[in-house]
Parts: sequence; C-alpha cells; structure tokens
Amino acid sequence: MDKLKQIESFAQAATKGSLTAAAIAEGVAPAVIGRRIDALESRLGVKLMVRTTRRITLTHEGSAFLEDCQRVLADLNNAEASVSAGGVKASGYIRITAPAGFGRRHVATLVPSFIGMHPDVNVSLSLSDRIVDIANEGVDCAVRVGDLPDSSLVSVRLADNRRLCVASPAYLQRAGTPTRPSELYQHECLTFSSDASQPRGWVFTIDGAITHLRPAGRVDCSDGQVLHEWCLAGLGIAWRSMWEVEQDVAGGRLVSVLDEFASPPNGIYAVFPQRKHLPLRVRVWIDFLKHTYGDASYWRAATAQV
Repeated sequence: MDKLKQIESFAQAATKGSLTAAAIAEGVAPAVIGRRIDALESRLGVKLMVRTTRRITLTHEGSAFLEDCQRVLADLNNAEASVSAGGVKASGYIRITAPAGFGRRHVATLVPSFIGMHPDVNVSLSLSDRIVDIANEGVDCAVRVGDLPDSSLVSVRLADNRRLCVASPAYLQRAGTPTRPSELYQHECLTFSSDASQPRGWVFTIDGAITHLRPAGRVDCSDGQVLHEWCLAGLGIAWRSMWEVEQDVAGGRLVSVLDEFASPPNGIYAVFPQRKHLPLRVRVWIDFLKHTYGDASYWRAATAQV
C-alpha cells in the first residue's frame, strides 16, 4: 500500500506541477506528499524531480518513470472497474462497425437494449461489407464474420458461424445440381465484388483438406443482402451464412448443395485495436455481445423471426 501511495503521489505532483495541488487532490497536507516522494526516491535510488517553492521539474529518470506509473495506475483503475458491481458507470461515445446484413439483424437490433442498460453511452453504428480499417478510421469495435486476416488487432470470438452453398429450386432445375466444389466453375456463382469482403474465397473440405475456391458469375455485388435476394430470385449459387439462409432452407425457398464438402465453422468476432486501456464502454459492449451470442436461445429466436 505504501508503494502504491508513493507512486500515486508522485504522479499527482508531476501532473499537477506542485505538491500543494497534489495534496489538495488527495486530501492530505503538502508535507505528506513530499514525504511520500522522498521515500520513493530513496527506495529507487534516483532523483525523480527537482522541487522548488514555485515549481516541480522532472529529471530524465522522472519523466520516464512517470509514463510507466501512469500506465500502471490506468491498468489498475481498469481492473477495478471491470469487477466492480456498478461502482463505475460506462459512459462516452463508442463507434461500432459490422457487415451490412449481419449488422442489420444481429447488431442494430441489440443497440436499444445495450443503451437501455448503459444510458450514459452514445453509439454510432456503421454497416458496411468492406473490411473497415478500424485503427485508422477511429472505430472502437468491429463485429466481423468469418476468417480474420493476420493483423495486430485484438479479437474475441463471440460465436460459431457456419456457411452453406445454396440455390433456389428453379436455378437447380435449370442448371443442374453440382456434386463437387470444382463444378462451381461451370455455374453462375453470386460473389462479393470486393476481395476484401471474402479475401480467401469460398471454403470447402475436400479429401480432408481445407480448400479455397474463387468461383464467379455474370453478376457480383458488394452487399450481401443483395446476393441473398439474387439467390432467391434464381440467378445462381451463393455461399451464405447459416444465420442468413436457415429459414429459407427450412421453408424450401433455397436448397443447400455440397453439404458433404462444407468447411468447419468459422467465427463471429469482436475486433478492436488494442487491449490495454480499453475504455469501459467498449468492454461492456463486447461482454454484452458475448453474453447474447453465447446464448443458444438467442439464435433460435432470431431465426424464427426472419
């Protein structure tokens, strides 16, 4: 406890520029702050600051130590906030991005409940099928579906996601049903127009190995919902997520093909730039998604409403 108090007092004095201001912030006498800093310097064996009656000047060692102290104190505050039972309220502005189709059904619909739980948080949701550069575009959290590209970003897996090859009965009657993934090259396939949306193409398990194919067709689109509608209209075969087409398959509007070559489930992820000093509003949003998506009853209810 003495060590922590010494560090807190040093950081307060260095940040506020005087022992008096630090003492007021901590509710103690200036002499107490001075004794704590003296004890800290004695323990470390270095001079951290030069003190006069008017100002404080950090030494080179003091400046470097201040950065480390501020980081440690911030981590401690975050740790306490994450386990406190309502002791700290999430607040501020959070920018979120998600794929258009998934975002409409499974992100936007959750925002009212989330802000109801956290009335001091403001949410800005951007829906796009391009992979947003969250680090450079000021986004706090991205919800992403599918394989993640290698990057310095941090991710949390929220749920599994399974993809199917589907087509309308009318298309299959007209063009035939493929029996192997390689036959997709002889079919009209409905694909994303941006490689960034599905950088590795369609994924199958062939002879026990994961295989990536890039079939094509006469039309493509950057919006997954449009691809889904084109598939229903009989324009071709689409590779879509189970959460999107499950009700259409159950209702006979779409037929799944190549099921024996289906790839293992990939994931639904929350992605964010870094883990240290993650604002509480972002952490509670990620926890909210993880709790919601981890509940099997949520997916049964969501697909039943489609």
